[in-house]
Amino acid sequence: MGRVLAPHGVKGWIKVAPFTTAPDALVRLRRWRIGGPDGWQEAEVAAAAVHGANVIARLAGYGDRDRAATLRGRAVGVGRDALPATGQDEHYWVDLVGLLVVNGAGEALGTVTGLFSNGAHDVLRVGAGKGERLVPYVPAVVRSVDLAARRIEVDWGLDW
Repeated sequence: MGRVLAPHGVKGWIKVAPFTTAPDALVRLRRWRIGGPDGWQEAEVAAAAVHGANVIARLAGYGDRDRAATLRGRAVGVGRDALPATGQDEHYWVDLVGLLVVNGAGEALGTVTGLFSNGAHDVLRVGAGKGERLVPYVPAVVRSVDLAARRIEVDWGLDW
């Protein structure tokens, strides 16, 4: 859902860069998961607000700037049960990672290793062997997504 950028002020607040187009959804949640070297830890959100393009938050147990600074660079997530249900033809990025990508000829392009947004649209990172292929995640290219079969069919050439 986001990444901790830095402490915000001196009273233990943190500044979070949200990875969602709806940062207010992150603000409404009372429990976050903070990712670190030892895995994910639950954190109670004492207060949060949208602040420009970012979210600022105060987590229980982080009462000063020094303690908040220990969270710098950590991932912010939420439990799957906190996410709204997806609509038809909507998918969470995390559900696409690991899916096999094939074209209309049945040729395997690789598996989804990640996604990113380039501002205009989302892009699938498709890994195959030692290389990586970037495939636009747009209706003109993505023919179907079958989560049960763990497969995405695209209109994309093997040699593109």
